[in-house]
Amino acid sequence: MSKQVVQLNRVIIRFAGDSGDGMQLAGDQFTSRTASFGNDLSTLPDFPAEIRAPAGTIPGVSAFQLHFADHDITTAGDTPNVLVAMNPAALKANIKDLPRGADIIVNTDEFTSRNLTKVGYAASPLEDGSLESYAVHPIPLTSMTVEALKAFDITKKEAERAKNMFALGLLSWLYHRPTEGTLTFLKQKFAKKPEILAANIAAFEAGWSYGETTEDFSVQYEVKPAPMAPGRYRNISGNLALAYGLIAASQRAQLPLYLGSYPITPASDILHELSKHKKFGVMTFQAEDEIAGIGAALGASYGGMLGVTTTSGPGVALKSETIGLAVALELPLVIVDVQRGGPSTGLPTKTEQADLLQAMFGRNGEAPVPIVAPRSPADCFDAALEAVRIATTYRTPVFLLSDGYVANGSEPWRIPVVDELPDLAVEFASAPNHTREDGTEEFWPFKRDPETLARPWAVPGTKGLEHRIGGIEKADGTGNISYDADNHDKMVRLRQAKIDGITVPDLEVEDPDGDASVLVLGWGSTYGPINASCQMARRDGAKVAQAHLRHLNPFPANTGEVLRRYDKVVIPEMNLGQLALLVRGRYLVDAIPYNQVRGLPFKAEELAGVIKDVVASV
Repeated sequence: MSKQVVQLNRVIIRFAGDSGDGMQLAGDQFTSRTASFGNDLSTLPDFPAEIRAPAGTIPGVSAFQLHFADHDITTAGDTPNVLVAMNPAALKANIKDLPRGADIIVNTDEFTSRNLTKVGYAASPLEDGSLESYAVHPIPLTSMTVEALKAFDITKKEAERAKNMFALGLLSWLYHRPTEGTLTFLKQKFAKKPEILAANIAAFEAGWSYGETTEDFSVQYEVKPAPMAPGRYRNISGNLALAYGLIAASQRAQLPLYLGSYPITPASDILHELSKHKKFGVMTFQAEDEIAGIGAALGASYGGMLGVTTTSGPGVALKSETIGLAVALELPLVIVDVQRGGPSTGLPTKTEQADLLQAMFGRNGEAPVPIVAPRSPADCFDAALEAVRIATTYRTPVFLLSDGYVANGSEPWRIPVVDELPDLAVEFASAPNHTREDGTEEFWPFKRDPETLARPWAVPGTKGLEHRIGGIEKADGTGNISYDADNHDKMVRLRQAKIDGITVPDLEVEDPDGDASVLVLGWGSTYGPINASCQMARRDGAKVAQAHLRHLNPFPANTGEVLRRYDKVVIPEMNLGQLALLVRGRYLVDAIPYNQVRGLPFKAEELAGVIKDVVASV
């Protein structure tokens, strides 16, 4: 039947169900097709913390939210327009986020008395009138999938597993998504299981056909492609972009990449991805613990490789002594911290920004370390290149602070031209660099470059460049062990001066009219919500400027001048005010912190309200 096509400028869809319902896979595929169609997009996967929570319970709900539009967007959206709920637990866990009038597609087969009781429903919400303010589409997804696959030689359980493909087919029809990419994905995924492959394709096509023929959906929706700069694009997650950035950096530095890592949520995907790229000179070592992982990475750096270790907050705590050793040895090392909710094990699958002070100060002694933070999934690629530039140029460990929102989220990424990436080539020490009074030459491992204060990088085994290593203080220049008080004071100040002298770009400010009295300052993944909320506030007449820090140590040289330009500075963070503390202490600016630690990103509309209140108070 012919159905009306309605044009929309943006849509927010959330898939939700049990961990075994394939919601992440369905969301990923819908996202991939949306990216290939040309929409701008942003995603928010929301994983349960339990490895296998009891089926049908709220702790076991897995969700995937996608925001796509015909214009530039920076967040996964505040509230979904559409919820696909595969069971009562998924409905109950997500209903509070839905605005009135939202579409709810529910799998009625799962709304049994037993499943309703599990999550505390006294009666079915499909029948008690509690969903009257929503557009509910009750569909027996499971039984319809089983019926569509009855001709295939598969078990009933295998047929039921394909219900996510039925749902994906329905949503693909509803929003005019391309189908070829999904079919190609299925053919690759189930290449060795032809009957399962055929069944999943049939389930997908059955969902599409249901949309075309049912009277429950009287219209289709279309979101036109977004205007983008010319180039070749792909959809990419933060962890994948970071892995690619490290590979690109190793190629531009002409150094083999060595990853020493211990698996930890949400950083493990970087290890998984890098292990696939041996042809680019990548070596990966899955260590027995966090300490072994960073020890191996630092050893690789000592040996002339690009040493990298990946972890999350709990792992950083274990790695701190070796990070201090890297500071003392003055060797390049990249420490990727994909932050998650804490303290301790905390919320392992949720996001947070609470490791900033740990990265800045979490070591014994004066052990300064540069800090770089990507602002979005695609920006992880460039942030990785920048972290490697600093590490190799200044011979220092560098923190790369990502977080769960950036790491697991995805967005379109313009694939760069390799020759346009920065030249990161390094020069190893190859000969003695100091002349004794008697005219003979020797190698001084701590004879510094006058501009960068970096010491020479000498590969072990190079003739004539033998030198001592270890954590005990070294004498400036010679590198001999020294307990001299004045020398220690000098070395501590030199290491700090080296970090303070790192060249980073100036802080840029977005102030469309140039007359804002309030500045909103952010870092890391708060960029998207801050950007969206500032746009909302401006549309309502608020004069507000926005600035975002990629470099947190050292801060850009013009940071103080920028901050003093405004009457008030608001700093939203997913912690209890860590950047605000640093800004107040460094620049004596009475920054206004706005903090949440809910394991979720800020909602743009809520943040816009805070900004408008501050502007009104000036």
